[in-house]
Amino acid sequence: MTHSVNSERSSAAPKAGPGASAAPQAGPEVERQPLAWRTNLWLFLATLASVFWTGTQVCVDSADLPFAERAALAIPFTATLLGILVAHEFGHFIAARIHKVDASLPFFIPLPFPVSPFGTMGAVIRMRGNIETRRALLDIGAAGPLAGLVVAIPAYAWGTAHSQLVANTVGAGELGESIMLKVLDHAFGPAVPAGMDLLLSPVAFAAWIGMFITMINLLPIGQLDGGHIAYALLGTRQDKVAPYVHRSLLAFFFVSLASFVLRDVRAGFGFFRIGHHVGNTLFWLGLFEFMAVLGTLSSQRYARTPDALSIRTRILATVGLVLIAMLGQDATGVKGTLLWFAWFVGLGLFLAMDVRWGVLRRHALFDHPSTDAGDLGTGRSIVAIVTLAMFVLLFMPAPMIQ
Repeated sequence: MTHSVNSERSSAAPKAGPGASAAPQAGPEVERQPLAWRTNLWLFLATLASVFWTGTQVCVDSADLPFAERAALAIPFTATLLGILVAHEFGHFIAARIHKVDASLPFFIPLPFPVSPFGTMGAVIRMRGNIETRRALLDIGAAGPLAGLVVAIPAYAWGTAHSQLVANTVGAGELGESIMLKVLDHAFGPAVPAGMDLLLSPVAFAAWIGMFITMINLLPIGQLDGGHIAYALLGTRQDKVAPYVHRSLLAFFFVSLASFVLRDVRAGFGFFRIGHHVGNTLFWLGLFEFMAVLGTLSSQRYARTPDALSIRTRILATVGLVLIAMLGQDATGVKGTLLWFAWFVGLGLFLAMDVRWGVLRRHALFDHPSTDAGDLGTGRSIVAIVTLAMFVLLFMPAPMIQ
């Protein structure tokens, strides 16, 4: 689900030595290439179909509705979600063109239901030139999330005002909440009496997805939008901050899991729902590993010391842990005890490998490509701080609760 702005540098860029925190210096300016669009168009149309199909599956509670009624709900869902993503990506694109950075049109990534409950993994923009200045880096990095939120926030406000109250169903899933969502619910949504839940309209649900994706992109790490913004604001100090931000994702997985389990223990349920609690917090472990993969790819692109734990090993181990967690979610009794004991042993071995060879040792995988050391300016510094603060306002401790 990354909306990162990826820049490709000259293959002649100097290599950083082991343990170096400085990224390669800016290479020669790359001549702007003709703007290709055919692949981008086909991917957008495929994403349009993928999001629409997903909307017919996730925007209704009943499987008995005729397809025409499902399609009627999927249309506003699709229009809202793609409107947010298009605004986000063209915010990056337009800012890049203003700063004369050679940027491609967005490459949208379809991922239909049931593989994804959103219908897409977002989009990426490729940049063939160098982002030479901190001001350009800030403008390009911040333009995407801010443009997306300009669409997402009013869409959610309207959508939640047109959402329905339904009877609370035991065991029904819940969408995560953030400070921003709580404010919008209080300001625009109906009062929710005891025993009732708010069933988000298709527009509100699509806007929720848009804000969730924006939250991920605003993580101040690596080649995500938040990483660009933080580097523009902090300079090379961001290279020291990024590994701690990455490790905080893993720490949050364990803290969140412990809080869910502790709540059950205090209520007298013991460890009966351990599978559900792992499922509720697995997102943070997955994001930790996903960012490690992106960091490894980035290190290869910029000729830094790579992660000794291969991408293939990391992906296979992560996918294996996720699949076992999903399949064993409802396992109880002796079978469940043995399964989850084995799962946590496997996780422990995987993390031990990360300590020995991977991202839990000293590394420079998230070092940002360097720009000039020029002054960002007061106005842009404020924009950077406000944009990064949006991550706090959008932060969802548990994006989806089962």
